[in-house]
Amino acid sequence: MTTIQQNLDTVRRQIALTAQQCDRDPKEIQLLAVSKTKPVIAIQEAIDAGQRLFGENYVQEGIDKIQHFADTPFADRLEWHFIGPLQSNKSRPVAEYFHWMHTLDRQKIAQRLSDQRPVGMPALNVLIQINISDEQSKSGITLAELPLLAEQIHSLPNLMLRGLMTIPAPESDSERQEAVFHQMTLAYEQLKSIYPQVDTLSMGMTDDMSTAIRAGSTMVRIGSAIFGARDYA
Repeated sequence: MTTIQQNLDTVRRQIALTAQQCDRDPKEIQLLAVSKTKPVIAIQEAIDAGQRLFGENYVQEGIDKIQHFADTPFADRLEWHFIGPLQSNKSRPVAEYFHWMHTLDRQKIAQRLSDQRPVGMPALNVLIQINISDEQSKSGITLAELPLLAEQIHSLPNLMLRGLMTIPAPESDSERQEAVFHQMTLAYEQLKSIYPQVDTLSMGMTDDMSTAIRAGSTMVRIGSAIFGARDYA
């Protein structure tokens, strides 16, 4: 068994245990392996261990990996999620290659993604990014801006609004951390009551995964706990 296989098993056990502790079905929580900066050999090890959902932050790097695996027998079972900030001039390749886009926070980008989605491809699944901690350095909209952007996205023919995503500020106090996640869960439930297709709340990473699951996350984004520390050199 490889290290990546062992790490995936550990993360899956942690997800299952946390879910059971708060009376949730572990099947409700998807594991997105964040593979940015990692080589295709590492992704192949994860695929061999049963992982199918992968998240990429950089457009060209993600496309290179998608193309690498495009001719493999399991290509149609892989899901590629774009989870990084997106400039409008790079929207076309995301629309053309990815299955999901997690960081939508502007109507302009939404319109471009819909217009640029190739004919014959299913609608691009999108999540609205919420800047829940109101950090100047992070992308995302406020909760007050959510109703308008959700309505605009819902009206676009080649996008499928699936839910919300957030990256809260690091928080050492567990109660404050839980309170932030709870805000997101309330917003998600409200959105789901308006748009029945909404089914995804993407929150929780390696350091705060368990708290996010207890709060109601349906997708956790895990990188270093699976692949090890990243090398940005």
